[in-house]
Amino acid sequence: MFRSLPQTEGDVLVSGLAAEVSVERDRDGLVRIRAENEPDLYRALGFVHAQERLWQMDFMRRTASGRLSEVVGEATIRHDRFFRTLGFRRVAEANLEHLDPETRAALDAYAEGVNAFLESRTGPLPVEFQILRYEPEPWSAVDSLLWGRVMALRLSDNWRSELSRARLAGRFSPDKIAALWPSYPEDGPLTLQGRASLVDQFVAEQLSHLLPPWLEPTGASNAWAVAGSRTTSGLPILANDPHLSLDSPGVWMLARLEAPGLTLAGATAPGVPFLIVGHNERLAWGLTTTHSDTQDFFIQRLMADDPSSYESPEGALPFRTRDEVIRVRGGDAQRLVVRETRHGPVMSDVIPSGSAGTDAVLALSWPALRKDDRTADALYGINHAKDWAAFRDALRQFHSPQQNFLYADVDGNIAFIAPARVPIRRAGDGQHPVPGWDGAFDWIGFVPFEELPVSVNPRSGVLINANNKIVPDSYPHLIAVDWPAPYRAERIEAALNVAGGSHSVGDSVILQQDIVASGMKRILPRLLAMEPGSQRAREALTMIRSWDLRMHRNAPEPLIVQAWIWALTREILADELGSSYRDFVEGGLYTVERLISDDSPWCDDVTTEAVESCDDQIAVALDSALDLLSDRFGSDMTSWRWGEAHVARFRHPVFSRIPVIGGLLTKRLETDGGSDTVNRASPRLGGAPETLFENVHGAGFRAVYDLEDLDRSRFMIATGQSGSPLSGLYGSLSERWRDGLTVSLGPETWAVAEQLMLRPAPQ
Repeated sequence: MFRSLPQTEGDVLVSGLAAEVSVERDRDGLVRIRAENEPDLYRALGFVHAQERLWQMDFMRRTASGRLSEVVGEATIRHDRFFRTLGFRRVAEANLEHLDPETRAALDAYAEGVNAFLESRTGPLPVEFQILRYEPEPWSAVDSLLWGRVMALRLSDNWRSELSRARLAGRFSPDKIAALWPSYPEDGPLTLQGRASLVDQFVAEQLSHLLPPWLEPTGASNAWAVAGSRTTSGLPILANDPHLSLDSPGVWMLARLEAPGLTLAGATAPGVPFLIVGHNERLAWGLTTTHSDTQDFFIQRLMADDPSSYESPEGALPFRTRDEVIRVRGGDAQRLVVRETRHGPVMSDVIPSGSAGTDAVLALSWPALRKDDRTADALYGINHAKDWAAFRDALRQFHSPQQNFLYADVDGNIAFIAPARVPIRRAGDGQHPVPGWDGAFDWIGFVPFEELPVSVNPRSGVLINANNKIVPDSYPHLIAVDWPAPYRAERIEAALNVAGGSHSVGDSVILQQDIVASGMKRILPRLLAMEPGSQRAREALTMIRSWDLRMHRNAPEPLIVQAWIWALTREILADELGSSYRDFVEGGLYTVERLISDDSPWCDDVTTEAVESCDDQIAVALDSALDLLSDRFGSDMTSWRWGEAHVARFRHPVFSRIPVIGGLLTKRLETDGGSDTVNRASPRLGGAPETLFENVHGAGFRAVYDLEDLDRSRFMIATGQSGSPLSGLYGSLSERWRDGLTVSLGPETWAVAEQLMLRPAPQ
């Protein structure tokens, strides 16, 4: 099996190359590719990605194409139904026809590099292929575009919040529902009120939980740009750490790419020829998720006398249909009839019999499903941009998903922009499934690019985004109603203000590791005001009162407080929402703040005759949390440690399911931080008691860019460069990632450990 590891030294003949390409690796497997022309650079990157991450790439395209069941079996049929209905592969095929020739050429060259590896390899395929007993098909430009559609799905969560609200409409009052989404206005209308019966509750719940764990929408990140007037160098510093689920192999692979006229360094994504986040010779950029609302479910009412048609403002319209055949390993092929409406695909059909016998279906509108999406052109453009004007112009084609770009360049400029196709609605706020039959809630266009949020060289000298609200209430367009908590942004802002004009690259590296849970300041006074009912509770409160709010892995207080808040959420919500109560607490601590307000209607336990107050529930929750922790970690509270529960387990999608081997190949790390610390490390809040509070979501990539000398920029990824569990580079960076250490991609610090020469194969 070890023969499946890549060749990293010597010479390899590669078809399609115009000239020799040098591929250097240092002792950490960091890659430096030097080519004599740009197409060869993309060919070499495709070759290297295939060497290190071929199965990850194939798994991605099979997932996005709805073809997992061909190699996995019946367990993934529901996922295949979902992706076939979305039609990602059909969308990507259409997108390809709209791209600029330069982008298309880069995608084709990359595919040639991947296929050259498949043709030239002499050893066996990566072990995942051997276990699942199949071989990969040739790579294509369409496969690379699928990565962008999958990432758009991971970074777009409004479709699930709409379904969550639909599941509550008609059961609870608007005010009571509003408490679960803190940013929703107290008097906000509920469009769905009175129409709840048209949304099948079973379908809504099933759709909410349909995605596999590795694709669960997870949007959170930090980024800040500090102008030269506030740095020690006199030139900007840009920091960025995108957050995704902590899996293995991770999303990112670090690389430095060089060709005449182009130098790129940062995070590449296996399957894609472009640098996703990083820097070129003159500028750097980072990304955070906007959390904008660019998805709407439309309720399409069927014609009473013809269920093959649905109501529209123009009268009856027939569904557009296509047949999809899902081949199933070890089973019979399944036929799926995908229906589409003027608003988009009918997603309720994903659930078998989900739309049968109903008078209405749910159709999804989403810019990421448009045939003319040119986001790949935008990535190519920003890789090649030399100044802010060119960078901004390239982002005109960044169509989906909406992201916040933070920018800095060697001329001293810093900037922020949030490009995307953001829908303009005729009516409504995008929070609930809406009627699709009368046109009242139709989209009537997209926010013009010139009117999207942007800021260039602000007087403050600082730009910050940590998924916080990006526009004031006076902004003329609806970006979103729900915004994540401001805690991380507030903490970053406070730290940068303290620095004044002396901020350094090292300061940004340290700030990315900050583990102060500043949001706790808002809720702890309310919790600590309770009257303890036992000596154990009094001891816990004494410990918490002296806590410094740092979510340190060796401290007991973070564990006690996290368990207390978890138990409090359960006590308040489970009596009315059942075991799925966690689906409705998207705001985390931000939501709990509201749930325990004096007039909260949620605190009463409806299963008892007494009327419980929030204080009652706070006291009960503390005792419940202490019981849970005592059972798991013993009775001595002073010996408890946050890190013992808050473990990051980097699980492989295949090997983690194999007894014994799965445990041996799963990287396990005790970690600091929490959901609302700058060093974001979100704990698991469901599942088996022994997995409660595991670290499941955080900064898979960190970078701090030094615009005085971009080659001195700092980087780190959460796992390792290799996707093979047999490699010493699989998970090799994890401890350094956890401890806040960094690596360099600059040539001055580069120490070549291995060099592979890719040479043109004879024609």
